[in-house]
Amino acid sequence: MTTAADRLASVQADIRDAEAENGRETGSVTLIAVSKTFEAEEIRPVLEAGQLVFGENRVQEAMHKWPGLREDFAGIELHLIGPLQSNKAKEAVATFDVIHTVDRPKIAKALKAEMDKQDRQLPCFIQVNTGEEPQKAGIPPKEVDAFVAYCREEVGLPIIGLMCIPPVEEAPGEHFALLEKIARRNGLEQLSMGMSADYAVAVGFGATHVRVGSAIFGSRDYA
Repeated sequence: MTTAADRLASVQADIRDAEAENGRETGSVTLIAVSKTFEAEEIRPVLEAGQLVFGENRVQEAMHKWPGLREDFAGIELHLIGPLQSNKAKEAVATFDVIHTVDRPKIAKALKAEMDKQDRQLPCFIQVNTGEEPQKAGIPPKEVDAFVAYCREEVGLPIIGLMCIPPVEEAPGEHFALLEKIARRNGLEQLSMGMSADYAVAVGFGATHVRVGSAIFGSRDYA
């Protein structure tokens, strides 16, 4: 039976192989281990194996789990990869190091206000709804250029890249290619794309951050 540390090593090897196959520099892709729904004791072995970059979906869950882990492990970098409500902006800025889900003006303004209050300027990704799915958060592709300009010029938010979650039933490559194209024309170098089922594909399309959960931690119990 494989352990979380074993699965982590396998994912890391897959990423290195994908970097090499696509002419990418070794280490150019950041692995975000998505620890949502897993408790601190389940995360600890992955930290002990050397993984320090993690992703969480919910602010409250992260606030519960991570203070103790941060006390025991130096250098943890925590990414918010789930939807954010404006009334949680204060806690999000205090808890996380990177935000991946800026998806509307209200969130952009709330985050910037809290960053200024707390003197913490967090790097941010804009979430793009590449499949234009009505049930999914994110800026429609045709509106991204204007929203990037708004966040940069009017709000002053530190936007470093774009993020997407392709539709489950579609080939992810076309969505990764679209995200890369939009990022390139806006001068954004960071791409948060690729999950457990398709992270190697994402590396081939220029992903700088892949968000991998179940391939490391195992299947989740959402009950």
